[in-house]
Amino acid sequence: MKNRIAAMLLILLALYGGYQLGQARAEWEYRDAVIPEGVDTDTGQTLEKAEYLKTFIQQNYLFDTTEEEMNEGMLKGLFLSLEDPYSQYMNADEFTALMEDNAGSFGGIGITVSPGEEDNLITVVAPIRDTPGERAGIQPGDKIIKIEGTEYTGDQMDAAVKEMRGEAGTNVNITIRRLSPERPPEEFDLEITREIINIISAQGEMLNDTIGYLAISSFDENTDRYFSNALKEIKEQGAQGIVLDLRNNPGGLLDSVLAIADDLLPEGPVVITRTKNGQEVVERSDRKMDAIPMTVLINKGSASASEILAGAIQDYERAPIIGETSFGKGIVQRIIPLDDGSGFKLTVSEYYTPEERKIHEIGVVPDIEVAPPEEVLSFGPEFIDTDIQLQRAMEELQKQIGE
Repeated sequence: MKNRIAAMLLILLALYGGYQLGQARAEWEYRDAVIPEGVDTDTGQTLEKAEYLKTFIQQNYLFDTTEEEMNEGMLKGLFLSLEDPYSQYMNADEFTALMEDNAGSFGGIGITVSPGEEDNLITVVAPIRDTPGERAGIQPGDKIIKIEGTEYTGDQMDAAVKEMRGEAGTNVNITIRRLSPERPPEEFDLEITREIINIISAQGEMLNDTIGYLAISSFDENTDRYFSNALKEIKEQGAQGIVLDLRNNPGGLLDSVLAIADDLLPEGPVVITRTKNGQEVVERSDRKMDAIPMTVLINKGSASASEILAGAIQDYERAPIIGETSFGKGIVQRIIPLDDGSGFKLTVSEYYTPEERKIHEIGVVPDIEVAPPEEVLSFGPEFIDTDIQLQRAMEELQKQIGE
C-alpha cells in the first residue's frame, strides 16, 4: 500500500533516535515511503481502516472538511491517545510558535500555560515578568476558561495560545477562573493589550551596597549569556552575595540550565535522567564554580528546568531555598522538527536531583517556607516593601555575608 496517510502514520510510529533536549532532528519523506513486507497484521489493518474512514468521511460528511485537516487530526490523535499534556504533535504554525518561545521573542500577553492534569483546563504555570499578563494580575494556577468568549480546554491549548497571540497594541479578552482553598472559585474577565514579548530571561541589579539580585524568568537559548553578564555586572558594583530569584520560572531548555549550573555548583552531578528502558544519563557540572554567597527563591510557578537548578543547589547545600513548594514537573520532553515545518514533542524521560530525589508531581520543598499574603500579587525589587519572600532571602544572605 502506497497511500500517503498510511505512510505518514507508519513513519511516525517508527521514529527512533538518541536525544538531548532541543538538539535532536528526525527527517522524514512520505512520498516514497511504503509499508514493508511482514508489517504487523494489526498495524496493517489499522492503517487500512484509517484510509477507509478518511475516504468515507470525504464522500459522506455533511459539512466541509479537507484532507489536510483530517491528516493533521490523525497525527494529533496519536499523541492525544497518550493522555500526556506535555506530548503533542504540532503543525508548522504551532511548531514555529514553540521555537519562537525558546528563542525568547514573540507577540502576545506573556504567560506560560499547560493543560491541567486533573481538570484538563488551560492552567497558568507562570506569567512572564514585566509583561501584560503579569501586570494584569494573572497568577500561577489560574484557569483560562474563555478567550474572546469562546471556551477552551486543555485539549485545545494550541488553538488557545494562537488566539492569545497577535499584533502588538491589539486587545484580547480572557475569562479567568481562580481557585482558592479559602473561598469558592471566582471567575472574572480581563482585557489585556498585547505587546511584543522580548524576553531578557536573566537580569540583575543591586538591592543595597552589598546584596545583588539575579532573576531568571525562563531558560531559553540566550539565558546563560544573560546570566553571566548580569552576574559579572553586579559583582563589579560591589555585590558580596546574590539572591537568585526563580519564582514564576516555568523552565525551558536543559542545556541552558546546565550552563548556569556550571557557574553555581561544584564539580559533580547536576541532574539524572532515566528513560522507560532504564537508560540513565548523568549531566555534570565540570567547571570551577563561583563561590559567591547565595540564597534562592522559588514558588508554585517554578517548574521543570528551574526545579532542576533549585534541587541541585539544595542537594549540594550550596544555598538555602526559600519560598513555596515548586510546581512539580520532573519529566523531559524530546522536541523533534520534521521536514515539512511541523514537529512534535514527546515525554521520554524523568529527571532526579543529584541525590536521586523525585521531583515530578512532588516539587522542590523549600528549606525555609515563606508564603506571601494572598492579596500580594507582585514581587521583586520594585515591590520589596510587600515582598516578604525577598525580605527573608536578604536576611538569610546577610547572615552568610557577615560570617
